[in-house]
Amino acid sequence: MKTDTSSLHIYNQSMSLLTDLYQLTMGYGYWKAGLDKKEAVFHLFFRRPPFQGGFTVAAGLEYVIDYLTNFRFDPSDLQYLASLKNPDDGPLFEEEFFDYLADLRFTCSLDAVPEGTVVFPYEPLLRVQGPLIMCQLLETPLLNLINFSTLIATKAARICIAANGEPVLEFGMRRAQGVDGALTASRAAYIGGCESTSNLLAGKLFGIPVKGTHSHSWVMAFEDELEAFQTYAKSLPGNCVFLVDTYDSLEGVKNAIEVGKWLKTQGKKLLGVRLDSGDLAYLSILSRKLLDDAGFTETKIFASNELDETLISELKRQGAQISVWGVGTNLVTAKDQPALDGVYKLSAIRDPGKDWHYKLKLSEQMMKISNPGILQVRRYKTEKENIADAIYDIHSDMRQECHLVDPFDSTRQRVLSSNLQSEDLLIPVFKEGQRVYNSPSLDEIRNRTQEQLLQFPVGVKRFLNPHQYVVGMEKSLYDKKVRLIQTIRSEMFRDFLISPEGNNRN
Repeated sequence: MKTDTSSLHIYNQSMSLLTDLYQLTMGYGYWKAGLDKKEAVFHLFFRRPPFQGGFTVAAGLEYVIDYLTNFRFDPSDLQYLASLKNPDDGPLFEEEFFDYLADLRFTCSLDAVPEGTVVFPYEPLLRVQGPLIMCQLLETPLLNLINFSTLIATKAARICIAANGEPVLEFGMRRAQGVDGALTASRAAYIGGCESTSNLLAGKLFGIPVKGTHSHSWVMAFEDELEAFQTYAKSLPGNCVFLVDTYDSLEGVKNAIEVGKWLKTQGKKLLGVRLDSGDLAYLSILSRKLLDDAGFTETKIFASNELDETLISELKRQGAQISVWGVGTNLVTAKDQPALDGVYKLSAIRDPGKDWHYKLKLSEQMMKISNPGILQVRRYKTEKENIADAIYDIHSDMRQECHLVDPFDSTRQRVLSSNLQSEDLLIPVFKEGQRVYNSPSLDEIRNRTQEQLLQFPVGVKRFLNPHQYVVGMEKSLYDKKVRLIQTIRSEMFRDFLISPEGNNRN
């Protein structure tokens, strides 16, 4: 019998198998070895700002909250796992493990950066503390839920900065990567600053304002363009933005003006004309003159057609008379960088009630060495703007001045006065599995993004060679990291030099 995998059934079930197989095999290994009760701390962070930019906008936390609230393995999940085989055709997992999974619930503590917060590389966006097996099982889903939302919110923020206060409409659903890609992108784009979306389902689910006009097929369905505009105006007189480039853009504007005159007699307005091809700067300038000369000074010129922050900035530099920007493919797919390099790393482990043992991942590349400890981020600011972020261990004494060290160049250091204003970015969301966080509305998150961006120097928001905002490690944490690296490497070097018989290798 063929399994029904239609999209109508994908989300109407447990989502606990939204993970990679190796998370379950590691979890099984922890359980078999009796390590499932160990307590661990993991941090989710990224290593590079997307789009070669100077900032990133955190998003996706609400998805995380929903996922963790509903986390459980239902009977169909366990039945599927029981069907998995080893290469020798034996069962991959033993029956007792399924009993364990059936009772497993989210009991960890989660601290997170609120959505709409501007963040930077190596700063933890999430900190998860709890049973090792539970923390491990969350790696893939948390990265999936945070990475894409954060990427698109950042792209939208950059596009809105380029638009310089003019409305940006998200038009990308038809080019998005599937149903979930479209919905996630619409929500994240709104967080980043877009005014509305064309995605009706996103409007229904998230309360995002929806906007739209008509396509070329509407015009092509009639004998001529003027008739098409007239018919549309009679059907929707309060929503007239005409797409004018089906045949000839400037002739299309003239036809829109003729229909606009009729709309005036009905007490309605010609809201806008939309350009979707050609030289947008040139055409918008001529269109503006045609509209103004005909008395339609309030009619807006919309533009679409493969727009992004770079093209919008260039069109503005050329004096384009565009006042509303419709951005689709390049926004919802983050076409110039389709993934955020978010990672999720173990940083501390202990037996319940015992002392923490700090952990880090070593690498020959300094940028891939993770930070040990139980981390927090403190943002320092003057009355005018944010000036630096400190990554520190929660057990560090932060009551005095903060000594910052650049983790990639220890000669670059900075001392931050205790008199500076500051705030910690990670806030409690769950305490031992119980939700303690009241989620803001989507409009509040969107407003937070705008408020956050205003608090940073303009150079940080520059598209080309942006200013590098100061992010450093608090010195005692940096020193612990260096000592831990030295300890691990000295043990590795000793094992390399000493043979199993105890003889030195030459």
